[in-house]
Amino acid sequence: MNENKSRRYGPGAGGGGAIYGLGLIGALVYYLGTAESFGNGVLGVLKSLVWPAFVVHDLLRLLGS
Repeated sequence: MNENKSRRYGPGAGGGGAIYGLGLIGALVYYLGTAESFGNGVLGVLKSLVWPAFVVHDLLRLLGS
């Protein structure tokens, strides 16, 4: 009946979420560890949520130069 749906959610599905979660924790620790004020800490939390955008931006910048 729904063969495609069962294959999408089988073993090995969702591995990207775990990698994103580990990256989120790592970025959160880094940004909060380097924060010198409460405002920088809040900004660090927001940055840690969108860290893949920073990675892609830096990679594209390196490829372009």
